[in-house]
Amino acid sequence: MRPRVTRVRLAESTPVGILLANSVPRVPSLSSNPALYRFSSYEFEPRTGELRKHGIRIRFDGQPLAVLLMLLNRPGELVTREELQKKLWPADTFVDFEHSLNAAVKRLRSVLNDSADTPRFIETVPRRGYRFIAPVEGAFAASAPDSTNQDAPSANEEAIELIVEKPAAEVPAPSGARAQWRTLWLASIACAFLVALLVGLNAGGLRQRLLGRPDLGTIRSLAVLPLENLSHDPEQEYFADGMTEALTTELAQISALKVISRTSVMQYKGTKKPLPQIAKELGVDAVVEGAVQRSGDKVGITVQLIQASDRHLLAKSYERGLRDVLALQREIAHAITDEIKAKLTPQEQARLTTARPVNPEAHDAYLRGRYFQYKRTGEGLKRSVEYFEQSVAKDPASALAYSGLSDSYSILGVLGYLSPQQASPKAEAAAVKALAMDDTLAEAHTALAFVKTNYDWDFSTAEREFKRAIELNPGYPRAHSLYAAYLGGQGRIDEALAEIKRALELDPLSVYDNTNLGGYLYKARRYDQAIRQFQMTLEMDPNLLQAHRWLGQVYESKEMYGEAIAEFQKAIVLGGVYPPSLANLAHAYAVSGRRGQALRVLSRLKELELSKQEYVSAYDLAVIYTGLGEKDQAFKSLERAYEQRDGWMAFWLKTDPRLDSLRADQRFASFLQRIGLPQ
Repeated sequence: MRPRVTRVRLAESTPVGILLANSVPRVPSLSSNPALYRFSSYEFEPRTGELRKHGIRIRFDGQPLAVLLMLLNRPGELVTREELQKKLWPADTFVDFEHSLNAAVKRLRSVLNDSADTPRFIETVPRRGYRFIAPVEGAFAASAPDSTNQDAPSANEEAIELIVEKPAAEVPAPSGARAQWRTLWLASIACAFLVALLVGLNAGGLRQRLLGRPDLGTIRSLAVLPLENLSHDPEQEYFADGMTEALTTELAQISALKVISRTSVMQYKGTKKPLPQIAKELGVDAVVEGAVQRSGDKVGITVQLIQASDRHLLAKSYERGLRDVLALQREIAHAITDEIKAKLTPQEQARLTTARPVNPEAHDAYLRGRYFQYKRTGEGLKRSVEYFEQSVAKDPASALAYSGLSDSYSILGVLGYLSPQQASPKAEAAAVKALAMDDTLAEAHTALAFVKTNYDWDFSTAEREFKRAIELNPGYPRAHSLYAAYLGGQGRIDEALAEIKRALELDPLSVYDNTNLGGYLYKARRYDQAIRQFQMTLEMDPNLLQAHRWLGQVYESKEMYGEAIAEFQKAIVLGGVYPPSLANLAHAYAVSGRRGQALRVLSRLKELELSKQEYVSAYDLAVIYTGLGEKDQAFKSLERAYEQRDGWMAFWLKTDPRLDSLRADQRFASFLQRIGLPQ
């Protein structure tokens, strides 16, 4: 299993120095830190490592995040360079410390829009260290202190907020769940009164004349914006996010509607952008916004349907017991489709008017599982597996939970946190159970189709399952995205490009599918287009490891070896000792004539493989041997990849430009035939 905490800086002068390191940078212990830091318009949550500005998550990690945590933990105090080195770069880590620290602070200032010359947050004390100079507020979680930690706050300290240098006028007034519910329901009563008034004014169409209401038949696309968490408790964010995704999923199954995916709308969480601007950026006719709060065994939701022109069409409030949360989601979706007069099929009508009760504990675990799954980190995915397993233990009939479990195991395998033998059989078993409980669940058909492609190499069944998933829910972007991966692996590149573009229509801000689009352009040998696509994706997220890796591969195919090596080194800085990135670097060294350096990286990968610290793909080793011109060794590694059921064989063997020198060999054709790929 992959310990993905590795973050090390690659020195410019010693590009393979990182490969020889046996240790990784250490993030300071969080046991004595507040649960949440607030400064200016930012919030930083140490437990999850998330930084938000006005509620919008800012992507960054590694050393900059760790430096920020150390500074926030000691606001106004000097944190010396020696302290930072001791905490984050141990003595046995082979890095250029001075360069690494300077780069980390520069990146942190960039994230905070800060300046070294006129700092608002981070002050440089020349030759000594750094000081966080802005007022900081920290709130401790109300949990029992760790008696083994001498620095842990007392019980009384944990029960209050810790205010540091915050002016009294800025301290928020206390509020509780009762006051929030009262505000919510007073607003509901006001909305109901307004609706009644407008209905009463409608004699002879007066309401339409007064409001100038347009033809609602023009609304054919929607986005459900992130529901506000009225509890303002960060521990409840998963619930608000889960309800947002559930409502999105319900509406996405209406064939007459195009509904933007969760991934794209989450970019607007906490945003203050005008709704017409959001609708324009997402390319939709209307948006749904609202708020959610859970109190005991009850859940309350308010929703509004707003046209792109900023005209409010619907405002409703709901309260239900947690057992009826699925019925609640479908009732809201039904109200929205009624308002916009969306044409429903009989099956869609039946779905929106029926829902089984849920086990509240099982459903809660399911929502937590999806929340951690979307983080796509090793730790997050492993936690998601734990929550999905808790969910199915509480409710063995939950098809959604089994489908989520299948997805988590598949992602763990694809990203290399587990070997194919560890991940894929469990992913397949969970998908089969999900389908046994609900054969109409598009998520389950997609999950099974992916395993059939990735591990079983049962391509006819895989394509049938992908098509069935899309037939059941054309608005499910993951089905289109993974079907595109299947088509790309088959060498059907034009079809793959068309399918990934369908996924992006539903999820335009997905950095993963934008990266995948570049990948299919790369497979099609349309290198200049691929470069532009990867560069655009990296503008969306400069720290996206996969985009750096694939951009490096394109540069390599254009014989731009310096640029390729630079991209692979960036990927290593971002992902640490991640075997696919190391394999990329080794191949680039090999094809650029730097054989000695390539062999050093190859040796490091073999050490990792023998130690079982990391899963090292035999397919990646075959790519390196191909770059070194050692064809027999390359084919031996491909044979091992075949025996291991390595997923890269299904997705890359047919089209990988790096293996072009092997294609004339009869042994290569034999592999295609044995796997079942087109010749």
